[in-house]
Amino acid sequence: MVIMEFAHASSLSNQPAAMTAPELITRIDALPSSPGLWRFIILLAIGGFFELYDLFQTAYISPGLIAEGIFHTGSAGVFGISDQAAFASSTFLGLFIGTSLLSPLADKFGRRLTFMFALLWYSFFTLLIVFQHQAEWIIFLRFLVGVGLGIELVTIDTYLVEMVPTRLRSKAFAFSFFIQFMSVPVVALISWWFVPHMWFGLTGWRYVLLVSVVFSLFIWIVRKKLPESPRWLMQQGQADKAQEVLENLEKQCGMGKVERVTHLVTLQDEAQFERRGRFREIWTPQFRSRTIMLMIFNIFQAIGFFGFGNWLPALLTGQGSSFTHSLSYSIIITLGFPLGCLISALYADKFEIKWQVVAGALGVVIFGALFGFQRSPLGMILCGFMVSYCNAWMTYSFHSYQTEIFPTRIRVTAVGFCYSFSRLSTVFSSIIIGLFLQYTGNIGVLAFIVASMAIVVLVISVLGPKTKDIELENI
Repeated sequence: MVIMEFAHASSLSNQPAAMTAPELITRIDALPSSPGLWRFIILLAIGGFFELYDLFQTAYISPGLIAEGIFHTGSAGVFGISDQAAFASSTFLGLFIGTSLLSPLADKFGRRLTFMFALLWYSFFTLLIVFQHQAEWIIFLRFLVGVGLGIELVTIDTYLVEMVPTRLRSKAFAFSFFIQFMSVPVVALISWWFVPHMWFGLTGWRYVLLVSVVFSLFIWIVRKKLPESPRWLMQQGQADKAQEVLENLEKQCGMGKVERVTHLVTLQDEAQFERRGRFREIWTPQFRSRTIMLMIFNIFQAIGFFGFGNWLPALLTGQGSSFTHSLSYSIIITLGFPLGCLISALYADKFEIKWQVVAGALGVVIFGALFGFQRSPLGMILCGFMVSYCNAWMTYSFHSYQTEIFPTRIRVTAVGFCYSFSRLSTVFSSIIIGLFLQYTGNIGVLAFIVASMAIVVLVISVLGPKTKDIELENI
């Protein structure tokens, strides 16, 4: 543990020396677990709430689009496949573009500006979908929504890992995803209320989208208070601004003004703050194995996570539930997402994060296999809930993990590139799952999901580095 001594302004020179990188990192790691720090975490998480709300809409508004005659199933769809599958694939194709090609903007222009731009982008195109009556336009606009979501999701993770002390990283991610995953039962509940009905000439699925737009714009106003990441400012050579942001954060956390820090953390590569990152750096010997590991991991974790989440009502219907019952069961099952993160927050900082990723994925393998054999409502709900719980455990763990293992100068670029493979994977897996569901039923879908998560367990166990209680710059 880092030991610190602080000297206050009253006992020092009126013109302290510029803050150094080791001082910045030491002071961030010294931030107490205070209401001020958790308010910042909550503010980030609330923004993520509506991103996941948007992301999980696919499963719940598609039945309304089919009922209105806009979407068609099977080969009658726009591209000769189910329009629901095309809708999901277009979302994730947009996410792939956003995470792989545009998320590096956050390394160039800063976390805060990128954050705000992405929120306005996907809110605008979501609003346009509300007034569409053709499947082609809905699918195309959903692609553009996905671009904004892709930028935003990576930026949130980076923001969080750079602003939270080392000892609180895992717990902060768990609590953040508790708030974000509350969106999953919320979108299920709102869809259950709205989708079967029509008000003022608008069908119910359109109101599900309007809820997202209205509250996202509210969050945009609140987010204007977010500071820039001091680590990114230091990387840009703006030490004075970094110090100003950090001092404000220390005040919010109830700490006095700190002018000097002794017993600084030792950096293995202090020169990293003096150079700018480049995409090619993720392929250097130092980071190549991590890049390849995360590429493989993201391809297969997305199949397990979105394969179950986006197709849950359809899977429940395939197990013998009516559409109405499948929506009500989904509300209960998806409570496993926020509750999984909330309960995990109690032990998130106790164990090595890579093994938490493995444990969550292994749980999906076990309970996903059991789900396929359930026919009673209670059995489906219990196994489905545990799949959601384990998916949540794996998700907050790997979101923390993948942002930890790259340095500040290339963090968003590297994570965005690797994470984009989960989006590209889902473009094709959505189509594959749709075909499995059509020709093999639930058993084929669940076997596909279970096999994918088994690969996740293997790749992280063998190739993943340890990160617990290590400063970001030394991992």
